[in-house]
Amino acid sequence: MRLLLAEDEEELSNALVAILRHSSYTVDAVYDGEDALDYGLSGDYDGIILDIMMPKMEGTMVLKKLREAGITTPVLFLTAKNDIDDRIKGLDLGADDYLTKPFDMGELLARIRAMTRRKADFSQTSLSCGNLVLDRNTYELSTEGHEGIRLAGREFQMMEMLMTTPGRVVSVDNFMDRIWADGEADVNVVWVYISNLRKKLAALESTAEIKASRGVGYSIHEKKDA
Repeated sequence: MRLLLAEDEEELSNALVAILRHSSYTVDAVYDGEDALDYGLSGDYDGIILDIMMPKMEGTMVLKKLREAGITTPVLFLTAKNDIDDRIKGLDLGADDYLTKPFDMGELLARIRAMTRRKADFSQTSLSCGNLVLDRNTYELSTEGHEGIRLAGREFQMMEMLMTTPGRVVSVDNFMDRIWADGEADVNVVWVYISNLRKKLAALESTAEIKASRGVGYSIHEKKDA
């Protein structure tokens, strides 16, 4: 299970990461609101732990932008603020839960388990763009009238990142951070995988296509003439 932790107090963040990883979670840690938004927009998380008071962008604005972009990942606000108005604002923006500092780690873990269970209950089992469908349970990419193609693990991860929010550009760095986090691969591996995925879309006669944004990354769109 993968979590995004956005906490600007580095000592606290390091302690939380260690405990969460010990509890069998995969954790990406960021330290400001802009990075939290960039990572969160991937839709590649089972839950987000979001501090409110962060540099560059407050957590409430991060959440607002995530929800406006259609990202439904459960969010737990973790903050020193305990005023009831702050709690109401966070919940009205689409937060799933709210925990004030200082807190007990056992309670935090219990709240994370609860919000990720809710996501599992309501998450989409498939993603679509045009006539293209990605089954998240079977890793199968398909179009009507064609036999589906089962994607390898990293191919599936790339397509899931692209199809979670069609039209949004996913940066090469984002692909590398999520899929080749061990740092052993060269960035050119992204182009190789994109090329292979494009061939599979062509074989399926997909009305969706993967577009490149020079120097930025890739996005998936329905073809205009489809």
